[in-house]
Amino acid sequence: MDRTERFYKIDQLLAERRVVPFEDLQSELEVSRATLKRDLLYLRDRLNAPIVWDRKAGGYRYTGQTEPGHARAGGRFDLPGLWFNAREIHALLTMRHLLANLDQGGLLGPHVQPLMARLNGLMGTADDSAEEVRQRVRIIGMAARKMDLAQFERVGSALLRRKRLLITYHARGSNEVSEREVSPQRLVHYRENWYLDAWCHLRKSLRSFSVDAIERAEILEKPARSLVDKTLNKALGAGYGIFSGARVQWARLRFSPERARWVVSEQWHPKQKGRLEPDGAYLLELPYSDDRELLMDILKYGPDCEVLGPEELRQRVREQASATHALYRKSARVRSRDRATQKPG
Repeated sequence: MDRTERFYKIDQLLAERRVVPFEDLQSELEVSRATLKRDLLYLRDRLNAPIVWDRKAGGYRYTGQTEPGHARAGGRFDLPGLWFNAREIHALLTMRHLLANLDQGGLLGPHVQPLMARLNGLMGTADDSAEEVRQRVRIIGMAARKMDLAQFERVGSALLRRKRLLITYHARGSNEVSEREVSPQRLVHYRENWYLDAWCHLRKSLRSFSVDAIERAEILEKPARSLVDKTLNKALGAGYGIFSGARVQWARLRFSPERARWVVSEQWHPKQKGRLEPDGAYLLELPYSDDRELLMDILKYGPDCEVLGPEELRQRVREQASATHALYRKSARVRSRDRATQKPG
């Protein structure tokens, strides 16, 4: 624990316990008596912390205004900025981003506001440090789809109460709308959108449902069928992306030396295998069950990504690339024809 962290720990202990004996502070911080004395003197004399020794109570406490940022004789008490590591700042900003998008004026608004206040407190303690973090560090969400908050609340309620749901679901792939009874297992936030992993009593199997594609949800007074995590992970977590299944294959991809400089640092799947070739190319192997999402990620690299196998995946990439190229040529012909038919201004 470095000195800045110790300052925050001392402030937390004094705020929570009101009076803290010297020995308790030393034990919590795991430092020598001399180090603790220097920390207390620095907080009091350099940072204007209103810390006093209360002989009668037998410990240190704040006097007068006890919150950081309040004035006292001699100046203000502001703790130094505390920086987070990459994972911590991402987690804080992601939670704030998610909460901010749960419709402040909706059903969850009264519950979201206290959480937002707690997160702002974690992100900084000076008057404007939380706002400074939000201005200087951003998480940009892409391709998030609009979701009916009321349906989301029903899904979450059924999930926690272990009740079944009767849903009207729009499967965008087939453009079909069906009504089915499901047993919710878990909610997953993936690539800016929410998915419900559930046992579908109509299909007699585990399925992932886009929550934004649930047009109607009704909680049934029937106990949900519960499955253990091992079963869920085997059926839904074995392959690449959100789409999965029982039949797992291994994709073998070769990235050009230019593109390899980026891909070598990326994690596409927890079980992926990768190695650099002598020429700088990067070979990546990863499991997949449903190729829909994998196809999109492969195609965005264009000629910088070559599919070495399986042959079925190679063929699917060829077909998709050909279809995309044909569509592009058709659009180019239409634009050319439109320009030719335009009258001079």
